[in-house]
Amino acid sequence: MTTATIISGSRNLPPAALDRQIERAAAAMLASGVKPGDAVALLLRNDFAFFSASLAARWIGAFAMPINWHATPDEIGYILDDSGAKLLIAHDDLAAPLAGQLAGRTLVAVPTPPEITAAYGLAPSTPLAEATTWDAWLPDDSTPAPPRGPGGASSLIYTSGTTGKPKGVRRRPFQPEHLAAQAEVAVAGYGLDPSQPLRVLMTGPMYHSAPNAYGLVSTDMAERIVLEPRFDAEELLALVQEHRITHMHMVPTMFVRLLKLPPEVRAKYDISSLKFVVHGAAPCPMEIKRQMIDWWGPVIHEYYGSTETGLVTGHGSAEALAKPGTVGRALPGVTMRAIGEDGKDVEPGAIGDIYVHSRSVPDFSYHGRDDEKSEIERAGFVTVGDIGWIDEDGFLFLCDRRRDMIISGGVNIYPAEVEAALLTIGGVRDCAVFGIPDAEFGEAVCAYVEPDDEASLDAAGIRTRLADTLSRYKIPKVVEFAASLPREDSGKIFKRRLREAYWGQSGRAI
Repeated sequence: MTTATIISGSRNLPPAALDRQIERAAAAMLASGVKPGDAVALLLRNDFAFFSASLAARWIGAFAMPINWHATPDEIGYILDDSGAKLLIAHDDLAAPLAGQLAGRTLVAVPTPPEITAAYGLAPSTPLAEATTWDAWLPDDSTPAPPRGPGGASSLIYTSGTTGKPKGVRRRPFQPEHLAAQAEVAVAGYGLDPSQPLRVLMTGPMYHSAPNAYGLVSTDMAERIVLEPRFDAEELLALVQEHRITHMHMVPTMFVRLLKLPPEVRAKYDISSLKFVVHGAAPCPMEIKRQMIDWWGPVIHEYYGSTETGLVTGHGSAEALAKPGTVGRALPGVTMRAIGEDGKDVEPGAIGDIYVHSRSVPDFSYHGRDDEKSEIERAGFVTVGDIGWIDEDGFLFLCDRRRDMIISGGVNIYPAEVEAALLTIGGVRDCAVFGIPDAEFGEAVCAYVEPDDEASLDAAGIRTRLADTLSRYKIPKVVEFAASLPREDSGKIFKRRLREAYWGQSGRAI
């Protein structure tokens, strides 16, 4: 049984009502032909239906499959086809672009709630003619709960597809030993200790694997889950104060935007209730982290992980200050290795490919691509392409993704390092660094900068400032400015879209 009341805008869903909605949705899925092991596609923003549909799929032994709702209709169609999902549950406005493309599938349309409509400036929407409405799809409230299906099914989440078509990470069923280990990881990595009062604020979209796991596990541990319809820095502070929030999952871009608030705005809100604020998904520049710790106190924590591996490392504020740049030490049940080009473990402090084994998550395969799993596996350990080193105390430091690494004139350049330096320059709100074709060196460094509204920046000035902290070969050859970088709702930048303009005619995969 769930424990959390979910709140969104002026609406709330108490635990008993959530439990009943899960049971009704599970019965509706079975009636729609969903079987254990099938995928149930979710094209939903953070809303009550996201929670009830996800947990209903788990109830009957199916896989909830959240889809990034920033994807194009063609990208969504690919995921639906690749997964074989025959049921799609979608908000009205997100389903509208798919009109006429869902033959052979059941479409259940969830009304887009008013707080989401207002946050995104959406026009009022109505269900597609081919859709069944959510309320009509759910059976009568007197319908008994269906029997539980084979236990242990989790979410089927498609990776971002940075280097090609996205791949679905499909796990084997969870066993009791996995669940016990996950409880340890939830406490160590997320701070979700059920013995303590938990009030959670969800700030990022649950189509991402970490917010997905964070939000769903909170339904069984927290007393309250508050959904922020769309991230807004000042609204976040207001919600923390109003609901006495104790726990949040965030990404570094959110920190940057919070720190841009004027001092008088920051001082308006009481955030003393915060106990454990965890961030991940992207590198956090040390200066940003230090400023957040100075402001919020030693409640800032960080984790590292991936869809494939689950949570790998974690650390708190004191360790972050003592070991600047680390992403933490291995969490309970996790073993890490840094492996060199010769296939052997490198010495502490030496750079290698990071491989991970965790007993808190079952083994996985890429849906329909079993052969691709072997490409990233070595003796039971898997890598997602990250490069870094492990120091003598067991702390992991990441350089970058191997696929993002720029090789210019035979020299390795890590975009994350350049981005961290850019974010220390006054007037830089956000940035993205990547490699572009270069006739002489093979690749050159390109930086896209999103300036603050009042900032006066130019390429020459950016390069001059970077020369204070970076070697000459790391300084971007090309600096472009954009009022708004393409990004997901979490704040994560779509680098692929920026790269396409440079690599589209090169014949090289991006």
